[in-house]
Amino acid sequence: MSDSVSGCTEPRPAVTEAEVEALVRGICFKTGPPRALGVEVEWLVQELQKPQLPVTPERLEAAYAALSTVPLRSVLTVEPGGQLELSSPPAASLMECIGTVSADLDAVRATLREHDLGLLGIGHDPWHAPRRFLREPRYDAMETCLDRTGPAGRAMMCTSASVQVCLDAGFEEPGPLGHVRRWWLAHHLGAVLLAAFANSPLAGHRPTGWLSTRQLRWIQIGAGRAGAPALDVDPRGAWARHVLDAPVMCVRRDGGPWDVPEGLSFREWTRSGSPRPPTRDDLGYHMTTLFPPVRPRGHLELRMIDAQPGDEGWIVPLAVTAALFDDPEAAETAYRAVKPLAERAMSLPAPHNPLWLDAARYGLADRELHEVAVVCFAAALRALPRLGAGTEVTDAVAAYQDRYVTRGRCPADDLLDRLRGTDLPRSRPRSTGGIPTPHGKDFRT
Repeated sequence: MSDSVSGCTEPRPAVTEAEVEALVRGICFKTGPPRALGVEVEWLVQELQKPQLPVTPERLEAAYAALSTVPLRSVLTVEPGGQLELSSPPAASLMECIGTVSADLDAVRATLREHDLGLLGIGHDPWHAPRRFLREPRYDAMETCLDRTGPAGRAMMCTSASVQVCLDAGFEEPGPLGHVRRWWLAHHLGAVLLAAFANSPLAGHRPTGWLSTRQLRWIQIGAGRAGAPALDVDPRGAWARHVLDAPVMCVRRDGGPWDVPEGLSFREWTRSGSPRPPTRDDLGYHMTTLFPPVRPRGHLELRMIDAQPGDEGWIVPLAVTAALFDDPEAAETAYRAVKPLAERAMSLPAPHNPLWLDAARYGLADRELHEVAVVCFAAALRALPRLGAGTEVTDAVAAYQDRYVTRGRCPADDLLDRLRGTDLPRSRPRSTGGIPTPHGKDFRT
């Protein structure tokens, strides 16, 4: 969401359809040994004394002005609804990444406390309706575009937060760390990560019937904007076709509101040259307006994990994901564990397939997802020392495994239990297939 790119600059040559495909193939999968790791952590900002009260724009502006003077190694950006995001620099190790972001978060929290504000780790605002904080041409155009498919777009823009793990694309050659395997694994293990870390069961003070309402919003936005391409033995070709066939969100202008065409794909734009011929810069911008659960940007950006509770809750999904992708033994274990899940995807792209729908709605109460998560967390725990993880990290993952994964639960279950005033575990529902209704009442009892 923070992929802001400036408006049009000086005139540049138009790109052809063939040039677009070649450019996308060349820039979106940079292969080589996995050496770098990154994380983007998003947070809702809340009042410390009365968290259920909305923070006024004036108070947000004052706090963000103060934050702009704080020296950070991570990039600090503001999301359309006023959420904060910290994007780490590429790190050479898991512990380096954790150390950098932890120090930056300490500084951010200290500054926010001076303004009686704090950070809330949850995937979807449980209380407030979407409210735009940023007024910029990009977000004006995005709102206009997404409103065409319903209210989910505004909720995604203004009331959602996530933990996004960034991994190297992997080797050109086949094998556990090969880029084709990692691309496939991300789209199936991604459903397990979604289920294990679901943390957004509420909206408007009430349960939605989904453990990850944040993922529900992405599903509702639609496959063209927030869907993955069909899985293919050639990820580069599949992604290039997806980029060309995806709808154009906006055509930027130097002055005045941006055009928001309806039903215009980038492929059609290159062929028609209307309302003006697209340039290479337009292509780069277009790719920032696509929000699949796994986005190739030279590296792989995994976007399916809800923001996590607690000051350090984000560390667990970062560590687990890094272990399952970058340790060869753990990657092979994860691949074998998730392989049976592919049948449930029914060859449909994520997240618009039964596997991802069940993960978002039921979490680890889904028996098969629970069994796979148990295997994957055990593999991650074995791998973390090989990646140089400290005991504080392995202890945090082990504690999460004991509290949630072993019991078939996720943080969303805690929120629902507190809402109901009980800590008793609930029975597991059965997945019935199909696309469930967004606000179903069949809560687990």
